[in-house]
Amino acid sequence: MRSVVLDTETTGMPVGDGHRIIEIGCVELMGRRLTGRHFHVYLQPDREVDEGAIAVHGITNEFLVDKPRFREVADEFFAFIQGAQLIIHNAAFDIGFLSNEFNLLSQHERADIGSYCSVLDTLLMARERHPGQRNSLDALCKRYGVDNSNRELHGALLDAEILADVYLAMTGGQTHLSLAGESSEAGGGRLAPSPIRRFVARAPGRVIRATDAELAAHAARLAALEKASGAPALWAQLEQQ
Repeated sequence: MRSVVLDTETTGMPVGDGHRIIEIGCVELMGRRLTGRHFHVYLQPDREVDEGAIAVHGITNEFLVDKPRFREVADEFFAFIQGAQLIIHNAAFDIGFLSNEFNLLSQHERADIGSYCSVLDTLLMARERHPGQRNSLDALCKRYGVDNSNRELHGALLDAEILADVYLAMTGGQTHLSLAGESSEAGGGRLAPSPIRRFVARAPGRVIRATDAELAAHAARLAALEKASGAPALWAQLEQQ
């Protein structure tokens, strides 16, 4: 079976707010082996990248100025993924953005990615295998012993390469189901009791309110956490209460 491990980076989220793809990274697997073939491109999105998103992936507006637009690479990208099994972590995010890019070109048949590719979501697979545990890409690297020491920032091609290793480890044999000190996801597992803290009365401190830029960066960081985990960030859930 031919598989393509895929990841994207974007100007922000959600796609419904007009955000666009700025990087696509894919690596090819044949018979559970990396072939060395890959597809990688940075894209000019024709809009600004959110400051919070830049903090996550480090891709700046200045860097993207001379990059091609999606319409210039759409045919090549379609040819690379057509007929393959797509392996994606939190597939709904990436598929939604890719479908939007094709729809913006009025290529509506290509926008229906499920009609010419099968999709395997490693986040859903991980949640089935490790219920109640953290199943972000970084957590899976730790659990399966995959080296992600070069992953200081998110990057589509690097993350696709790492995800390929994680997928092969996940589907290649038994591994331990938990790690000492690993926190659990909401709804599963027991948490160690919090230590008792002593509080000392002190004079009230000066309140420093966040700037608009800091609030935007905070929102973008929560969005990135939601993409990685496939679930609303706990902070966002608390703010809605």
